[in-house]
Amino acid sequence: MDTALEAALRVRIMEWVRGRADANGGFLHREELLRFRVDGRDLPIIDFSRGIRNPAGFSSTLAIVASANGPYDDTESHDDGLLHYAYRDGDPFGGDNRKLRAAIDTGQPLILFRKEIPNYYTPVMPVYVVDDYPEERTFLIALDEAFRFMGSTRDLSTPQRQYALRLAKQRLHQPAFRTRVILAYETTCAVCTLRHGSLLDAAHIVPDSEHGGVPTTPNGLALCKIHHAAFDQQMLGITPDHRVVIDQDLLNEVDGPMLRHGLQDMHGRQLTLPRRAKDRPDRDLLAWRWEKFEGRTAP
Repeated sequence: MDTALEAALRVRIMEWVRGRADANGGFLHREELLRFRVDGRDLPIIDFSRGIRNPAGFSSTLAIVASANGPYDDTESHDDGLLHYAYRDGDPFGGDNRKLRAAIDTGQPLILFRKEIPNYYTPVMPVYVVDDYPEERTFLIALDEAFRFMGSTRDLSTPQRQYALRLAKQRLHQPAFRTRVILAYETTCAVCTLRHGSLLDAAHIVPDSEHGGVPTTPNGLALCKIHHAAFDQQMLGITPDHRVVIDQDLLNEVDGPMLRHGLQDMHGRQLTLPRRAKDRPDRDLLAWRWEKFEGRTAP
């Protein structure tokens, strides 16, 4: 395939993936990715059984899949903020590894899919293969094309390392956290039960800027955008026993139907919780946040 045509096709594929993920709530189902068609022909975006997708005619890899194996959302990232992706089994210089290695030379962007739970994938894109560590049998994957031009990735400067870690938090940790939380709540706002994935966020109970603000499901709530904003601005609080409380000043306001039905009518409701107990909000974290809500008007 002509290089320009391949590059244009990659752009089209990524636009489709981004659109579907946004509509779903940040993720795609396996079947969507396997059934993708373009220009009247089948072009699966992931492989049926392997963690790497090398379409026929492509000069380099289109997509890689990484499974989340730990309680946090980035188990592949090292302290350099980059992903160390293991060689595929077999010949280290042939097979799937050949096209993944070719991506270093072509500079073509890839899609990284994180498999948070079986059959559900969080897309992170574009990502770039920037180095090859034969002694570790790993490829180095960066979240910004700039790392292709920074020299040796083995000797990143302190600012480069800090930038890579910040990117990992923004483009890897946060989307993965959103996927886990939205799926745990079955694409439903915990406050109002709105079920449109594109209008839902994963809200931290303890913010990630605070100690204890880890990106795990018990520290998350699936909230629609208005209730997420109200939660963050201390207009909406949640007690440790899962009761929704609206700020008294807001309850006293007279405005329009959005205020009345969207916020005031939520006062006293019980949260809709995940089916699995291990995904439900941690009581101690809710107590921490509730204390902040109760003390918001203190001098």
